[in-house]
Amino acid sequence: MTGRRNILIAGGKTGGHLFPGIAVAQALQKLQPGVQILFAGTNTPFEVSTLKTYGFNHTSISAHPVKGKGIFTKLYGLAMVMVSLCQAMVIILRFKPDFVLGVGGFSSFAVVLAAWILRVPTAIQEQNAIPGITNRMLARFCGTIFTSFPSTRGMAHNPRTQFVGNPVREKGPVQDMDAPWLSDIRPEDFIILVTGGSQGASSINQAVNDMAQDLAGTKDLFIILQTGTADEARIKKAFESLKIRARVQAFFHNMPALLDKADLVICRAGAGTISELALKGVPAVLVPYPHAADDHQSFNARSLADTGAALVMADNKLSGHALGQAVLALKSDPEKRKRMAAAMKQMARPHAADHIAAHILDIKEP
Repeated sequence: MTGRRNILIAGGKTGGHLFPGIAVAQALQKLQPGVQILFAGTNTPFEVSTLKTYGFNHTSISAHPVKGKGIFTKLYGLAMVMVSLCQAMVIILRFKPDFVLGVGGFSSFAVVLAAWILRVPTAIQEQNAIPGITNRMLARFCGTIFTSFPSTRGMAHNPRTQFVGNPVREKGPVQDMDAPWLSDIRPEDFIILVTGGSQGASSINQAVNDMAQDLAGTKDLFIILQTGTADEARIKKAFESLKIRARVQAFFHNMPALLDKADLVICRAGAGTISELALKGVPAVLVPYPHAADDHQSFNARSLADTGAALVMADNKLSGHALGQAVLALKSDPEKRKRMAAAMKQMARPHAADHIAAHILDIKEP
């Protein structure tokens, strides 16, 4: 391809879908300055504000999943598919994309389908080893399938599949890393980064809150905790009462830069999270989300535990005491953390976003 290109990236709502799309968008800008990028997804506050923060244009469609037990619920869902398909066609006819990439989430279905109907080149990017229903349906007709795992269920042997790894965004907006609270961190601190994902995780928040009581008084310790909006005020108040040195915040825009600072991460086991951990080479305590489709997060977590890169704790057995014991043991054993970090780094595929961007722009891979 030559000249300026218009690229439409479809999907989002959660960080697991949205951040790989942002990573590809950043790679596109790097490979072809001046490329025009538009994200099409939902109008959820997280998606809208995140894309605004990263400087990308965004439009939304009225997408809803087709699910539910009642016949009227299903009929409504099907009707909304038709509405979102019409909206997607309007977006494509106006924006005139040269390529459409779906990154998962039910909002991507109508956009990729509309692009296929209008004969615009398409691809999907699947983050997990067990694909979601949207990408399972889109895989039947999209042009290319990019996977994050070599053995992605139902896609590994498809001739249109390319195993490239999961795209990881570059460092984000600078405001997080210029924040005054960073001066509270001392060079000798053992830094624990805790995140339950873009929307937080109540079970992890509660366990860390309980763990704080065991860690109160521990020297050279600093906790960075992304809680989501629901638990932010409660956890912040509890940490302050215990005089735990910490930064408690609903959301951090620059997670990759915070990972650079972390000595240990406590988190879920989504594909995006695992990819960022691997790229940075940070040891982790993984708490798989128990309600993930086909329990794919447990599969992800076991793959890291088997290599020695992470510890795994089941969500239904998670407790503040057990988590605190694991944290203190790792804090006092730098050699084990070093081995875990090396094993984590071995799993990294740092050029996934560049490979996808090169394919979209039809240029030689970097």
